Amino acid sequence: MPYTVPKLTDFSVAALDNAVRELLSAIQKEKEVLVSEASEPSVASSTKTTGLKVFRDRWLARKNGIVTQITEFWLKVAPPDAKREVGQRVNAVKAEVERYVAETQQRVEFFARQSAAALESVSRVDTDLQALRREATRSELERGRLDITLPGIRRPIGAEHPVIKTMNEIVGVFRNLGYSVEEGPEIETDYYNFEALNFPPNHPARDTQDTLFIAGQESKELRDRLLLRTHTSPVQIRTMQKMKPPVRVVCPGKVHRNDALDATHSPIFHQVEGLAVDTNITFCDLKGTLDHAMKALFGSSVKTRFYPSFFPFTEPSADVQISCIFCDGKGKRDGAACRNCKASGWIELLGCGMVDPNVYGFVDYDATKVSGFAFGMGVERIAILKYGVDDIQLFFQGDVRFLEQFG
Repeated sequence: MPYTVPKLTDFSVAALDNAVRELLSAIQKEKEVLVSEASEPSVASSTKTTGLKVFRDRWLARKNGIVTQITEFWLKVAPPDAKREVGQRVNAVKAEVERYVAETQQRVEFFARQSAAALESVSRVDTDLQALRREATRSELERGRLDITLPGIRRPIGAEHPVIKTMNEIVGVFRNLGYSVEEGPEIETDYYNFEALNFPPNHPARDTQDTLFIAGQESKELRDRLLLRTHTSPVQIRTMQKMKPPVRVVCPGKVHRNDALDATHSPIFHQVEGLAVDTNITFCDLKGTLDHAMKALFGSSVKTRFYPSFFPFTEPSADVQISCIFCDGKGKRDGAACRNCKASGWIELLGCGMVDPNVYGFVDYDATKVSGFAFGMGVERIAILKYGVDDIQLFFQGDVRFLEQFG
């Protein structure tokens, strides 16, 4: 521990001599440490001189240096009959401290000069080596021995964000099934986001979307008003407008809803929606497709189940659950109820259904000749399950310590 001036209560000659010995021993040790560090070639000159200043101020500073403190704590509080003995020792200590500081300064400055000279020498050598390398390279080029067609050194470009990584994995599963990828604008019209998806004006299902509208749209017709898309389903409408059946597409992208931030909700998140339209497509095709996708994402032992739901653009509609990947669908883990599936053994993951025939009317498809199914899943929801993350906000806070775990 650094030396601290003790407050004397015993002013006998023996006690005074003992206090002086402890002080001089302390400064000797600090001097040895400082000189030893200064002698290390790896320590920069600026660091050496900074350490010297701290040492000098600690012992000789006028306001709170140790020499000043012994005058306050020893001499001023000494009884009258001990003043003389204490004064002699304070003067002797002051002279010794000044000598130690002067010697230390000489040694440290000597090592600092050596270090600076060594760095200058290394710098000169490095400059000479660089010149030699440039000359050698120029000679190689002149002799035609350097193959400039060889690939350069690639710089590392980091790793995928866990949400993008999960989204690419989902898209990859459906690519392998023959699906193509389609994208669309994040700022959509009411027509594509709602009306063409069988959400007529004043439909109560619009209220569940928590839509963020662009300001200043009141003068436009409802179908032309701009908003931040609440799902990637508008991409399906745009795709069907420009393509005739058969259609098999997945639509990944960012979506927006007016949700308050908490562990499971975010105003910005990502979806992957899919659409298949052809002749003779049935609900069995939908179940087989999603069952295969869930097994590809979570393992071959995962089971799926479908139960009735409602979406304006599909009829019939269903929600899809998978058997809990944390408790193997048992509802219990480590002898207690599984928290992830709330002891049910099942986790709700996505929505789906057969495309409502009304939707085909908006894209000039003949509902008597074609049928199809659609599905949609939240990417963050799947990433949370795959990586065991307990708060969706961690994906968007940009904390490198969190993101490095997925590199």
